[in-house]
Amino acid sequence: MSAQAPSAVILVRAERFVPNPATAADNAFQRDVPQGQSDDTTSHKALAEMDALAQALRDAGVRVHVFPDEDHTRPDSVFPNNWLSTHAGGYVAVYPMYASNRRHERRADVLEMLKSEYRCQTIVDYSGLEPDGIFLEGTGAMVLDHVSRVAYMAVSHRADTHVLERFCSDFNYEPMAFEAVDSDGVPVYHTNVIACVGTEVAMIALEMIPDEHRREQVRERLTVNGRTVIALTEEQVREFAGNAVELCGRTPEGRRRYIMAMSGRARRSLRPDQVAAIEESCEIVAVDIPTIELAGGSVRCMIAGIHLDRRPVAAEPELTEAVEAINEEHPTTPDGQDVSMADVNA
Repeated sequence: MSAQAPSAVILVRAERFVPNPATAADNAFQRDVPQGQSDDTTSHKALAEMDALAQALRDAGVRVHVFPDEDHTRPDSVFPNNWLSTHAGGYVAVYPMYASNRRHERRADVLEMLKSEYRCQTIVDYSGLEPDGIFLEGTGAMVLDHVSRVAYMAVSHRADTHVLERFCSDFNYEPMAFEAVDSDGVPVYHTNVIACVGTEVAMIALEMIPDEHRREQVRERLTVNGRTVIALTEEQVREFAGNAVELCGRTPEGRRRYIMAMSGRARRSLRPDQVAAIEESCEIVAVDIPTIELAGGSVRCMIAGIHLDRRPVAAEPELTEAVEAINEEHPTTPDGQDVSMADVNA
């Protein structure tokens, strides 16, 4: 398993999708549905986009867990990375959410799946901070460098520094908070729209960090292990170029492959030299999701990566019975070695 790029992900297939009116005030990336387009049509288009992303990831060899959502009161449930993150060593974090109508996106069935299929020993739940008006919206609010153990965070009312420090203490990350604003002085609502950290490449809109000293500190910290840093423009950020995520897939032959998942819109905004820099270490997998992007998030927001070890897959009953029968009749091979599963398969 790659420390930075998970080989399995969680997606939520929301049957009812509309841009969330409760988040429109502070999400400068959010847009209205085209005039005259019904909610049913919007939801139908979004479902097709979700399915296309899931299939593209599967085709790249990524393990995809899709959870259906029939609840029509959760407009942003397609973005599970805001309430959930997973971490090596069997740790899971659950986060406090700013918009009250997003708080019931947290799902026990998702956590139960993680516990049953992966080695999950501890769930750290920060959601109890919501009544105090303190929020940290997961890997939307933070962009995590799992290799160097750094948590990058653009400060906003969805990303509180006190919770960041608490998270970093609990999960052994170095906090690196900074102010980030657009050209109109509007604070960036989520760090993952301006930054993406991969194993060997990172994309970040450094120009949106107004403090020059802090900007250079961020640049230096990103490159300390030889990582290539691609500087994004604000215009590219508005096309969701920063809202990408590195994943680890498999070729049909079973070889490991690294991919950078992003939207088609994001891919089209990148210059040829930027694409070449990404493709030095990753294959770009781009999927058009224009309807979902109306809600102010893109591909990265849709993906909750699973950084947990998988539990062993249980043997098929027929195969187990075959092994038991062989062991009863021939407990060892002629040279005294135990009979293995390979012998049965042969």
